[in-house]
Amino acid sequence: MNNGIQVKDLTVQFGHFTALQKINVSFGENRIYGLLGRNGAGKSTLLNAVSSRLFPKEGGVTIDGENGLENDRAQGKIYYMGEKTLYPDGTTVKQLFRWSRDFYPDFDMDFANELSQRFGLNPKKRLKSLSTGYLTIAKLIAALAAKAPYTFFDEPVLGLDANHRELFYRELLRQYSEFPRTIVISTHLIEEISDIIEQVVIIKNGTILLDQPVEEVRGMGYMVSGKAAEVDAYCAGRQTIGEDQLGNLKRACLLGTPEQVPETLEVSAMDLQKLFVQLTND
Repeated sequence: MNNGIQVKDLTVQFGHFTALQKINVSFGENRIYGLLGRNGAGKSTLLNAVSSRLFPKEGGVTIDGENGLENDRAQGKIYYMGEKTLYPDGTTVKQLFRWSRDFYPDFDMDFANELSQRFGLNPKKRLKSLSTGYLTIAKLIAALAAKAPYTFFDEPVLGLDANHRELFYRELLRQYSEFPRTIVISTHLIEEISDIIEQVVIIKNGTILLDQPVEEVRGMGYMVSGKAAEVDAYCAGRQTIGEDQLGNLKRACLLGTPEQVPETLEVSAMDLQKLFVQLTND
């Protein structure tokens, strides 16, 4: 019986620097997570440790109840798409797909070829000859087609234009509905994934700062918008964490729950990116 990935008291050090300090977090079955944090917070280190690409000083990882460290059977359930490209220089896109199929028996070659056409990716091209965006696309297609029970995306839209980012998010959700799995997305583009993720995990300075469902996180605050003077008057004495203004119109993001909001102001859901900035500021 599956029970997800459990990370227990995980500590990772590089020399005298502690990258992760007693991390406790779980990635449950068939759920989409947003793994957020500032540069150097420990996001990639956590994903690398869970996927056994580096070894912790302390703690452990279980995958569906099995020890996850140096366990080929357990690690075979994880597909980790990272920023680095660890393939020989002559590797083509087609070879990338074939090798992925060798390691992931559920790899869908027809889907990979179909998606290559939709993205305009030539399978005969060598990886080293691709632009940053198309190299990212090749790795994204391999990750989606692998259909691994646990799929990690580390900065998955690096170099992608707006059209390709939108296509990736649509395909991600389509694949998730047709083949449910656990997906972890580590990214700085918070607003782009805010309507996709179901759980928010924020890392700050190598520790878990927040681990909650998106709806609960949104419930930590709200936004009001309207004429600037009226927004300013409402915000007086309340905890404001961000503002945007265009001409005489203004939008403010506040912590807490909306109370006594004038009818002339519009109330909307919390801006996750502004909340993230507030929570991770030193």
